[in-house]
Amino acid sequence: MFRHLTFLSVMALTVYSLPAMAQETTQSEAPAAASPLDLGQEVTDGPQLGERYSADKFGDWDLACIKTDAEKDPCSLLQILRDEENNPVAEISLFRLENSGQAVAGATVVVPLETLLTAQLTIAIDGGNGKRYNYSFCNPIGCVAQIGLTAEDVAAFKRGALGKVSLVPAPAPDQTVELSLSLKGFTAGYDAVDVVSN
Repeated sequence: MFRHLTFLSVMALTVYSLPAMAQETTQSEAPAAASPLDLGQEVTDGPQLGERYSADKFGDWDLACIKTDAEKDPCSLLQILRDEENNPVAEISLFRLENSGQAVAGATVVVPLETLLTAQLTIAIDGGNGKRYNYSFCNPIGCVAQIGLTAEDVAAFKRGALGKVSLVPAPAPDQTVELSLSLKGFTAGYDAVDVVSN
């Protein structure tokens, strides 16, 4: 099950580094006696190869896709989680699964690097007890939890109005950061998101 989650997470996270690599290549391949004049770049409509873009909006969720050369771009259901000052703190990216046992959906949750990993990530819907999930790995972008959602979990998301994503900051292990996860538009978005088969 997690083989696909890891692949999609790595693919999504690798995309962030593509513009930097392209920039390095362009600069290193430039002739030594290049003109200081900017010759401009061709303007094209739509997302560039490797860019993430919003293909559709479902309430507070985006259908976020990665531009590829394939006939159909891979898409997931995305929500950026913000703090009380509206600063982006974390993100959840969700997709449906086929032939993956109990998990009918998978999600990648990215949180800040200074998160206490041993405290785990908690997701609760409408004030319920919630579930705890382990973090899988960290990279320069943040720490990642790759989670599987059962049919009961997805049903709770569809019924619910508001979720809480809780994490513990490493510099303040006695505190908990709670981020609101809006479930407005989740049902319509879930029905439209890609299915990844095992």
